[in-house]
Amino acid sequence: MKFNWIIGEDSDEKLKKYCIDMEYRLRPRIMKFLIEKLDDIDCCSDFSCFYFDIDVVCNRVTVSSPTPQKYLQIIKADFEREIGFY
Repeated sequence: MKFNWIIGEDSDEKLKKYCIDMEYRLRPRIMKFLIEKLDDIDCCSDFSCFYFDIDVVCNRVTVSSPTPQKYLQIIKADFEREIGFY
């Protein structure tokens, strides 16, 4: 699983720490979500094929387009509802 951070132009140590803390909070939630939604589907076992955009300005997480389309279609709507805003 890979995260793409959208942080705007201003990046300081406080923001970097916030991003690290946010990743530690989001990663387990996203893992649990993926396990529940993809339990019966054969996909990359380490979730390395999943990409997420984390927009720090809008406080929003979305599934990013490098994620294979077949998985994106399965999880997108539920992901936005269950995880999308933090």
